[in-house]
Amino acid sequence: MFELKKSKDKYHFVLKAGNGQVILSSQMYASKSSAMNGIESVKKNCGDDKCYEMKTAKNGKVHFNVKSTNGQIIGSSQMYAAESGAKNGMASVRKNAPNAGIKELD
Repeated sequence: MFELKKSKDKYHFVLKAGNGQVILSSQMYASKSSAMNGIESVKKNCGDDKCYEMKTAKNGKVHFNVKSTNGQIIGSSQMYAAESGAKNGMASVRKNAPNAGIKELD
């Protein structure tokens, strides 16, 4: 499930797995329609391996970004202790995002 949230005058979304855990978080968007476009971009691009970028932080933890076809980051994962956790997170995005519903929260 995607959850679309408004924070002051900006919007952002998260993708949650079936167990309620956040697996992807977006940047802040200036408008609701831009955030909705971001959700659609995740749904469209999440099946393409080229749209994933894995990164390692200075502390050794790993996270990934989902990018649109133009290379812009549309979502980022949490930090994982190991690359295997990040790969499981990517698999969860691939599984959950394409058919996920959208729930608007205030």
